Amino acid sequence: MSLNARLRQYALLTRLHRPIGILLLLWPTLWALWFASPGRPNLYVLTVFVLGVVLMRSAGCVINDYADRAVDAHVARTRDRPLAAGRVTPREALALFATLCLIAFALVLTLNRLTILLSVAGVLLAASYPFLKRYTHLPQVYLGIAFGWSIPMAFAAQTGNVAPLAWLVFAANVCWCMAYDTAYAMIDRDDDVRIGVKSTAILFGRFDRAAIGLLHALTLVLLALAGFAAARGPLYYAGLVVAAGFAVYQQWLIRHRVRDACFQAFLDNQHFGAAVFAGLLLDYW
Repeated sequence: MSLNARLRQYALLTRLHRPIGILLLLWPTLWALWFASPGRPNLYVLTVFVLGVVLMRSAGCVINDYADRAVDAHVARTRDRPLAAGRVTPREALALFATLCLIAFALVLTLNRLTILLSVAGVLLAASYPFLKRYTHLPQVYLGIAFGWSIPMAFAAQTGNVAPLAWLVFAANVCWCMAYDTAYAMIDRDDDVRIGVKSTAILFGRFDRAAIGLLHALTLVLLALAGFAAARGPLYYAGLVVAAGFAVYQQWLIRHRVRDACFQAFLDNQHFGAAVFAGLLLDYW
């Protein structure tokens, strides 16, 4: 395989052609930076975190595919992934994961001590998440913790400490992640039941739509409490109202539990996150 062809396989492995994961990780990171600043994040810290989001999301995709390399071959949606299809070896995948994590860690080393310490936990969360789906029906909770770990890190980098406000935003992100990843898990539910992979989509069963709706509602309540704690104004809450509209639209999309529609509902969460950030940005302005 030529160098260009191999690099292309690495890009596919890190899902750079599918930026949805970057956005779902980026929006709560930006929420945290704007809340922590307040409204005026340090440009260098902002740059480090945006680059870190891209690097760690890419690393997460690699370690996820490494953990699922045998399972993915039996799932229609994933059987053509580079590892499952044998176009990238497990050793190459681990080397790529380590390289991405080291680059991200090198960036974090330019920040304060608390942020560095928190980043170690972040790497452990990212590395261990993919293996949880074999042992618990709640891997989406763990994913929310892993995806949300940038929130306390952002507060630490911006302020030198992790304020209670950070944990409100963190809890909101865990609920949000459970909502959108449950919709995502609905796509593979039949295959997952057959091969023994666990998820909240399987756990919730026929109550999946109600659970997603409740989780979106909890997300918005927690974000409203965060806004109250940060003394935000009407534009912030207007952003939450718009986000609520996207949550309602997603309920309509998944009403028949059709795979393509569930995937579209999952993708639509990029707009949910963007609406929250837009309200926060405009309110601080």
